[in-house]
Amino acid sequence: MFEVRGVTAGYGDTVVLRDVSVAVPDGSVVVLIGPNGAGKTTLLRVASGLLPPRTGSVVADGADLTGAPAHHFANAGICHVPEGRGVFPSLSVRDNLVQFTPPGVDASDALARATDAFPRLAQKLLQPAGTLSGGEQQMLALSRAYIVEARVVLLDEVSMGLAPRIVDEIYEFLSRLAATGTSLLLVEQYVTKALAMADYVYVLSRGQMTFACEPAELSGDDVFARYLGLQVSPA
Repeated sequence: MFEVRGVTAGYGDTVVLRDVSVAVPDGSVVVLIGPNGAGKTTLLRVASGLLPPRTGSVVADGADLTGAPAHHFANAGICHVPEGRGVFPSLSVRDNLVQFTPPGVDASDALARATDAFPRLAQKLLQPAGTLSGGEQQMLALSRAYIVEARVVLLDEVSMGLAPRIVDEIYEFLSRLAATGTSLLLVEQYVTKALAMADYVYVLSRGQMTFACEPAELSGDDVFARYLGLQVSPA
């Protein structure tokens, strides 16, 4: 179990999250939805150790990681794929993959795993990552989760700005990743696509968790009303 417990967090004098809790059971896919500015990215930054919470805790398998440096979170098997393509644009695709490879793992094995997951990367190994298409850069960023064999992957808007065909490829990869037993915490604008693979759903609005359920408990109208932060009338 990976948990964010009662977290309040923000930047400077601004409080973004207020007493927010999320639980990601082993081998599950948890989808976090909410309107722009709700605090979703901030929550992922807290969950990966990039932003220490003001109150609350982050716990992985009973170990309290609160306040630890981000590399301790990575050592605990937590991989954060941020919004906006987490790659080194001036390095080649091959060099990016080498940089993603953790100590003790053979780089050639890492390259093989990445190009098996995303075959089109095999044709681009010598190309600077910054010259790839947006979809190819996202594939490169996502390959890190596969290379490091993460236990929990935090994904922030992985489909943003991508063509539907590329989004389908990305979600096919995420389904394969989840099938290996990797837990996913997914922030996503493609709400219906994300819900199709979700085990649990959380709705964040104005920095507070307003709803938590299984996907079957949400009707189509409910999803978008809660996503937009609207009141949902009782049936």
